Amino acid sequence: MVGQGAAASLMRLGLIADTHGKLRPAVHEVFARVDRILHAGDIGGSEILDELELLAPVTAVYGNVDRGLVRRRLPQVAELELDGFRFVVTHGDQFGSPGPERLRAAFPQADVIVFGHTHQALIRDLPDFTVIVNPGAAGPQRFDLGPSVAIMETEPGIPPRARIVPLS
Repeated sequence: MVGQGAAASLMRLGLIADTHGKLRPAVHEVFARVDRILHAGDIGGSEILDELELLAPVTAVYGNVDRGLVRRRLPQVAELELDGFRFVVTHGDQFGSPGPERLRAAFPQADVIVFGHTHQALIRDLPDFTVIVNPGAAGPQRFDLGPSVAIMETEPGIPPRARIVPLS
């Protein structure tokens, strides 16, 4: 019975960024059982958000290459609370080349910061239990980096856990 109660409070999040108009079929498989999707910008078109919405509710921000409807529809920074944790989602381009230290300084209230822009997957667990995640780029392959997303699990009172999932 204890295991069932713990599983009920577990929240699974799909973290994605830099789709640039391409949603790989593997994303559907990886995000099949997520409770919410956080998209950290450079979406490439509202049809990407519409497709992700078929999987789970989506919170998204615009990135530096997003234009038109996507830019008008979305904020540059989204803040939300999930499982008692304060999340910030941003593309990060407003900081030049965003890194964990710069993002932490910009969003000191956040427990979790999800960003994109660099196309480089990264998970940084800070000593204060803040988690900073760049899921990598899920769209067209660029910069000799393999496409990826991330899965994060949260439970009240336990620091969030994330892992990078390659999209091969």
